Amino acid sequence: MPVAAKGCGLRKGRYSESGQVYLLTVVVDQRLPVFCDLQLGRLLVQQLRFAEESGSVQSLAWVVMPDHLHWLVELKQGSLAQLMCRVKSRSCRSTNLRRGSQGRLWQRGYYDRALRRDEDLKAAARYIVMNPLRAGLVARLGDYPLWDAVWV
Repeated sequence: MPVAAKGCGLRKGRYSESGQVYLLTVVVDQRLPVFCDLQLGRLLVQQLRFAEESGSVQSLAWVVMPDHLHWLVELKQGSLAQLMCRVKSRSCRSTNLRRGSQGRLWQRGYYDRALRRDEDLKAAARYIVMNPLRAGLVARLGDYPLWDAVWV
């Protein structure tokens, strides 16, 4: 019998709602710093953009860290589970192809938090994109290549 992913129990009985804003976090398997390689990080960014172009979400902010992704989205259609399955599987396929490897890229599951309408979305976006600064990866946000926000 498979082991349930972390956070899986928290999602029991929950559903995704179109028009709702979510903060999503997904972590690389074994927290390996795969996305220190800028080319591999850009492959993940392509999948985030594809999800937006396909009409699944509106991306409000995201940052690709060496071993995880933070993504602030407004869900437009489908469910979070469908969205994350697509992004994770497509990015895994493209990353493995580029690396000449196979196997899992991401940890099972993902973390999600629905933001209330009265929460400050810009503050949440700032928190997300400031991750590279807090982690000491760069001295200025503009020096980090793998982030974006609609307010910038």
